[in-house]
Amino acid sequence: MELIHSDIPRGKIRCAIFDFDGTLSLLREGWQKIMAALMLDRLQQTPTHENAAARRAFAFDLIDQTTGQQTIYQMIRLAEEVEKRGGKPDTPQMYLNRFTERMLARVRARVAAIEAGADAREAWLVPGALPLLRALRARGVTCYIASGTDEKFVHAEATALGLAPFFAGIFGAHADYKNHSKKVVIGNLVAQHGLRAGELVAFGDGSTEIADTKAIGGIAVGVATNEDTRAGVNPRKRKLLLQAGADIIIPDFREHAALLTFLFAES
Repeated sequence: MELIHSDIPRGKIRCAIFDFDGTLSLLREGWQKIMAALMLDRLQQTPTHENAAARRAFAFDLIDQTTGQQTIYQMIRLAEEVEKRGGKPDTPQMYLNRFTERMLARVRARVAAIEAGADAREAWLVPGALPLLRALRARGVTCYIASGTDEKFVHAEATALGLAPFFAGIFGAHADYKNHSKKVVIGNLVAQHGLRAGELVAFGDGSTEIADTKAIGGIAVGVATNEDTRAGVNPRKRKLLLQAGADIIIPDFREHAALLTFLFAES
């Protein structure tokens, strides 16, 4: 646990919000590479595209900077970048459909392995996620998921991983994306529960949920997961989480007991 802001209010938490992909679930591990491949293929076809190395750096930087947003916003950016380079972009929804098809093929194979008993559920969970959720429930904390992935897929994947029962609500992307952002979800939950400063904690591996939580006086825990190795801190994530204002940085939830002891001022 890397404590960034030691003066955060402690012992007041009533609600917790979790990002899903990369924060709790690893079923979509590798999504960045799938999205980058889509972006690189389309950018390469534009009249004024950069060289291969510059395109690759640009695509991964774009993905890093928008992680946590609803996927449609990343596809909107792709369409804009194609147009900037003299190309004729497809609609963002068409790009989203292509990404979703490629991503779901991977997810479905992983869920099938779980259902067949070839893989344990725990193999596709961020380490320590289940014990953390049990500990929060034991403390009477109401938990929610707020994801940039389509809501129906988040429901299905949370159910496949045995996570759904821990959450009072699961929120994801909708076609009406402007009214279903994480900022909107967080604002609605603050109003619904009458939350004050220090009564909401958010856990996420993207800058979006971190910045949106800090904007309303919540506690932001950056989960800098290394999704490839399942261990250690991902330095790219850590940098972005710090820039977004994270109060605490953790690699995963293996040390959840120490984290909650600190957050709940139990020592």
